[in-house]
Amino acid sequence: MDRLSNTVRPYAWGSTTAIPELLGVAPTGEPQAEMWMGAHPGAPSLLTRTTAAGEDGPEQPLNEVIAADPERELGRATVEKFGPRLPFLLKLLAAGAPLSLQVHPDLAQAKRGYEDEERRSVPIDASHRTYKDANHKPELICALTPFAGLCGFRPPTEAAEAMAALGVDPLEPYVDLLGAHPEEAALREVLTAILGADPAEMAETVHLAAAAAKRLGGAHAPYARIAHHFPGDPGVIAAMLLNYVELQPGEALFLGAGVPHAYLDGLGVEIMANSDNVLRCGLTPKHIDVPELLRIVRFEATEPGVLRPEASPSGEELYETPVDEFRLSRFDLSPGAAPVDLTRDTPQILLCTGGAPRAGEIDLAPGTSVFVPSGEKVEASGTGTLFRATVVA
Repeated sequence: MDRLSNTVRPYAWGSTTAIPELLGVAPTGEPQAEMWMGAHPGAPSLLTRTTAAGEDGPEQPLNEVIAADPERELGRATVEKFGPRLPFLLKLLAAGAPLSLQVHPDLAQAKRGYEDEERRSVPIDASHRTYKDANHKPELICALTPFAGLCGFRPPTEAAEAMAALGVDPLEPYVDLLGAHPEEAALREVLTAILGADPAEMAETVHLAAAAAKRLGGAHAPYARIAHHFPGDPGVIAAMLLNYVELQPGEALFLGAGVPHAYLDGLGVEIMANSDNVLRCGLTPKHIDVPELLRIVRFEATEPGVLRPEASPSGEELYETPVDEFRLSRFDLSPGAAPVDLTRDTPQILLCTGGAPRAGEIDLAPGTSVFVPSGEKVEASGTGTLFRATVVA
């Protein structure tokens, strides 16, 4: 078992205070958006292994440790199922402003899109490149604080009512479309129209809609806040097509393929398949591939599907999802209780989010984490909250 040293990504939308407060350190004044835990080559966690002589070896990236002996670190079943790599990325995510409105492809779409761009020799780092790899990117966000987001389309009639209430004339064609077509056609036509509108005209529409949303407040207040961060962005109008969700600590959202979503505010634990495939549809200055986006989005109204953990006799509280690349659960450890056996034949990352628990012989504090190789015996004890990230192999 190895204590991890993790990178904090300073994306502009990040909170300046949430991650420092969890870690118990002073804020720097700069945004601290995500702390990555895993073996993603963009920012792998670092660890120091003890040598056979009992001395600390050199600090190494986790992806290189795994590559040197995949079966030892991940276990044979994991390697056979996912290949010689850690198939998930665990994060602390701290949103101080809205993230981009986005969707992710399914596995077949990702493979097709990646192969197509490779065949056309689109540089992997090109700003207009859509598929960075051939993998899908399902994800789960679990709230540590009250957490706001957008998730999936709401019924077109509800979106029409919200837009009509603003009293903004340029929105009337969207209101009419939402009320006059079958659900899938209505959502598709309106999103297509929003993304294809003249930029200057859309900027004025967003300005009028934001002013009206601020004046109305209530259920319209989130759109005024979004517009404050993205003035003139068509994603402000697109956001009105989606369900607005407020999670309480311990609640989670699962985001499957084709489901449009955006995180708006709050601190959470996020886990995802190890992929960089994101198709954006607003609230961003980055490239928006509209034709590909319209092929990927699932145009159907859905309930947000708030998840709550399911408890087991062992004390593990599991967030059930339909994917095998990751499995997220939580342990609330009580003083004086017997140690909890966390040993598994799959790789694990354990993250402390509260208290002062122990993982084996390692003392943890909020925001600290450890990597546990497949099959290594580990017990959790003490007092506090531990999240466990692993796979289904």
